[in-house]
Amino acid sequence: MKIRTFVCNMLQENCYVVSDESGEAVVVDCGALYEAERQAIGDYIEQEGLRVTHVVCTHAHFDHCFGLEALWRRFGVKPELPQEDESLADLDRQMRQMMGEPYEEEQAPLGPFYGDGAVFTFGTHRLVAMATPGHSRGSCCLYCEAEDVLFSGDTLFCQSIGRTDLPGGDWMEMQRSLRRLAQLPPATRVLPGHGPETTIARELQVNPYLRKN
Repeated sequence: MKIRTFVCNMLQENCYVVSDESGEAVVVDCGALYEAERQAIGDYIEQEGLRVTHVVCTHAHFDHCFGLEALWRRFGVKPELPQEDESLADLDRQMRQMMGEPYEEEQAPLGPFYGDGAVFTFGTHRLVAMATPGHSRGSCCLYCEAEDVLFSGDTLFCQSIGRTDLPGGDWMEMQRSLRRLAQLPPATRVLPGHGPETTIARELQVNPYLRKN
């Protein structure tokens, strides 16, 4: 499995293009706001000869959704968001206007909303959604068991966790979600929505939030 990371927008959000030898790919958390970011992601997909099967957001906060319209226009794939975050689905557009960023009339039509246990396939691989509410009501992680890789969105970071004081956040839910993640194999690579990658083993040792659970 091949993973290419693109760091996007003013909040340094991680967008991942995940592919395998089949040439199929899943795009996770496309927060590409600026044209150069959108161009870089689209060009990579085309230059690698990839066919995008899914565009998935781990949650619907605006910094993870800025690039959905651009992907829809270029590749015709509808983005899929967690069901519990449906009310946040237009937040990226509102925030873009508030920050004076370019506003586009066209909006990507949404694909099916998903929940815990949803499966996103590409080639011989699959990502399985793990509901991990706390940062938002619908926050999910995407786990590839075959490769021991977790795309943790804004639930788990290197030595930290996502905020729970935003609308839809819940500290008690976050604690339950962290307990769930702590049960994954220690060698699991964790690729978060912001910042560097880590592993479950490392976070169990150094992350004060994960160690408490």
